[in-house]
This record gives sequence, structure tokens and C-alpha cells, in this order.
Amino acid sequence: MTTALAPSSALSAADRCDRCGAQAYVRVTLTSGGELLFCAHHGREHSEKLRDIAITIHDETGRLEATPTTVAVDDER
Repeated sequence: MTTALAPSSALSAADRCDRCGAQAYVRVTLTSGGELLFCAHHGREHSEKLRDIAITIHDETGRLEATPTTVAVDDER
């Protein structure tokens, strides 16, 4: 028997850290079948322990380094 994991979907602003409630950027799938969500801070803080109990770690913290989009504002109002 083989088991395939479906690719995890992208995290959204609605996904919240299980530790503090901030926006989640890390999804951890546990060997027990559960799932945990963490903000970037708590994901880094617990990363060593999580690697021991995780099947997968989906890390989107790189999104925090992306350059934000800027829009020119018309000065003539």
C-alpha cells in the first residue's frame, strides 16, 4: 500500500498561527496526522522540534521579503 500526500494549498491571510494568532506562514503536517500553523517567528522558534515530528513543513516565510507593490498617487487633488 502506498500513501500519497496532496500538495498543500498556499496559506492565506485567514490562516492564523496556533501559538499567537498572527498570520501563518508555516504549515506543519505531523506524523500523527494533525496540522499546525505558525507565524514566521514561532515557526523559527520551534523549527528544530518540529522537524522531529513533521511529515512535511510548508514554509512561505519568503513572502515576507517580497517587495511590496507601490502605486503612484496623483498630487493634484
